[in-house]
Amino acid sequence: MMLSRAKPAVGAAAPLGDKRKKKGKKVPQRDELLAQRDFTGAIALLEEYEALTKKPGCNPDVWVNLACTYFFLGMYTQAEQSALKAPKSPLQNRLLFHLAHKFSDEKKLMSFHQNLQDITEDQLSLASIHYMRSHYQEAIDIYKRILLDNREYLALNVYVALCYYKLDYYDVSQDVLAVYLQQVPDSTIALNLKACNHFRLYNGKAAEAELKSLMDNASSSFEFAKELIKHNLVVFRGGEGALQVLPPLVDVIPEARLNLVIYYLRQDDVQEAYNLIKDLEPATPQEYILKGVVNAALGQEVGSRDHLKIAQQFFQLVGGSASECDTIPGRQCMASCFFLLRQFDDVLIYLNSVKSYFYNDDTFNFNYAQAKAATGNFSEGEEVFLLIQSEKIKNDYVYLSWLARCYIMNKKPRLAWELYLKMENSGASFSLLQLIANDCYKMGQFYYSAQAFDVLERQDPNPEYWEGKRGACVGIFQMILAGREPKETLRKVLHLLRSTGNPQVEYIIRIMKKWAKDNRVPV
Repeated sequence: MMLSRAKPAVGAAAPLGDKRKKKGKKVPQRDELLAQRDFTGAIALLEEYEALTKKPGCNPDVWVNLACTYFFLGMYTQAEQSALKAPKSPLQNRLLFHLAHKFSDEKKLMSFHQNLQDITEDQLSLASIHYMRSHYQEAIDIYKRILLDNREYLALNVYVALCYYKLDYYDVSQDVLAVYLQQVPDSTIALNLKACNHFRLYNGKAAEAELKSLMDNASSSFEFAKELIKHNLVVFRGGEGALQVLPPLVDVIPEARLNLVIYYLRQDDVQEAYNLIKDLEPATPQEYILKGVVNAALGQEVGSRDHLKIAQQFFQLVGGSASECDTIPGRQCMASCFFLLRQFDDVLIYLNSVKSYFYNDDTFNFNYAQAKAATGNFSEGEEVFLLIQSEKIKNDYVYLSWLARCYIMNKKPRLAWELYLKMENSGASFSLLQLIANDCYKMGQFYYSAQAFDVLERQDPNPEYWEGKRGACVGIFQMILAGREPKETLRKVLHLLRSTGNPQVEYIIRIMKKWAKDNRVPV
């Protein structure tokens, strides 16, 4: 199955200041506290306002201000309670619109959506909801329309760049981001996004280099995003320090949980990965994909049809969705869905459509080769299996068994036998022996079938192994009689037969030795 790639966190589309405010000694006001993200200080002031609401003649707008601060603090229930006490206004409607999204209340969301007006604040709220609902192109359209009339709203360039990043247009994201960075070169959020683009376009080393100046010149802006930077450095360094950095961030940065799940998967700790993700309600394609991958891995590990069915459904949801059906991950999802359903002709349709993007990718080639072999194309299956470089995959029983079957079907039984000889004695080697014994027998490759049945018989005195060995040895003898096998092979056949304690063996040996004597074949 496919494995999701680690995700750097780009940060939320929070307001980005275009001007730097000088510190003064006056008592900070509500708007300043919110701009500085000092929400605790802001709510202390607003609690005074709340007390004032109990006095006659108090301005009722205090309730919506209080509600906004509760919202920024993540106290959504209190925010809604306060907002509903405020008089109707565009600000109240915007706030309730966002709260409906937080509460996943589609009916209310649509109702407040209809009340939005064609004013900048309302349209920015609508764009942000589009972004959070993964409707990135719709958000871009709104931001660009506002920017046409308001070039001074520089922060909107960062929002547009975020959207392009989410759409995998990393080059475009960089170009748009550069407009903002020319004016605000020390923005932590913008520099972090630039690093994430470099990670996708180049590699982790290039991404980390982009963060170096940010870390060397740590500012209050950096302090705000310190956890974000620590998280992304783990991703850029290929998971280094994951167990030290990511667990405390699981409930702080959404990507931290997902990346920790990916880390556990790569360490083959499927149960830990499942424990982390089992209660996550997926909301984005990436979350659906990762939850599908974990369920597929667990289902295959413990033999659970229920987990495999859940995985198949998640993959189908993503691959069949209008937004993802033509993306590379979407097509991989459909391939994975059909893989679990064992419909390998359909698997190949989707894998063939994205093959050019995964040249020399071991995981892709592993799945592609299996699908080729499963549809009877053993020649190409063998070729693709042999492209794989990963030692971990090459020591996997699934790899060894499929490659052995390809060798046998491609009339190279000796190579299949050599795969077995290189294995340590284990349950997996016993299973491979059974495969070689039976597949070689079906293909008329009786000598290697007899060798495999001989080892099986010596390890387990099951009568069926003797019957298989007997049939294979007789098959070789018939091929010698027909001139399709060298006469000298008879000596090896007799050696295999003599290692059996079954009473039938003496009769067979006597017939073979008589033929050898009559035909002057030394045995």
